[in-house]
Amino acid sequence: MANTMSGREILVGVTGGIAAYKTAALVSRLVQSGASVTVVMTEAATHLVGPKTFEALTGRAVGIDLWSQTPHPHIDLARRADLLCVAPATANFFAKAACGLADDLLTTCLLAFSGPVLVAPAMNSQMWHKPAVQRNLRQLQEDGFLLIDPGEGYLSCGEVGAGRMAEPDRIYAKIEEILCRRVV
Repeated sequence: MANTMSGREILVGVTGGIAAYKTAALVSRLVQSGASVTVVMTEAATHLVGPKTFEALTGRAVGIDLWSQTPHPHIDLARRADLLCVAPATANFFAKAACGLADDLLTTCLLAFSGPVLVAPAMNSQMWHKPAVQRNLRQLQEDGFLLIDPGEGYLSCGEVGAGRMAEPDRIYAKIEEILCRRVV
């Protein structure tokens, strides 16, 4: 079987959910499969996983600040990528994306990107079930975003319920499925 990841350019957005630690395993798997991966982190995400972790895994600088790189980092990153995956995708990210708000590097990349966008939600069960979050999710799906449903289980807040980010292997398989369908 041909390696569907070889030669692919994946942009991974990491937002400020505790599940960000799982994204390191996803990025590692993508790189090991032959994909070229660039990570863009929100400022909140950097409080949970250090950018150096992702730099070590990808061999690339991590994008954080919209103002400290090339003149148009969001355009450059968006043009280069075959797929954008946001994992974890927090309620804050959903709200920004559903409204088209672009106030950081990740959300500006999102608006500049024209390919498939996969989101892997992660949040507390109460947050996940809030009408506003579900409304934002429906809007994103109407806009063409692809969702990998969160699982149920133990959450970092100590509760058990829906909102647990999908496991890295499941997200990887979904990325591979999307890229198999897409001729780039």
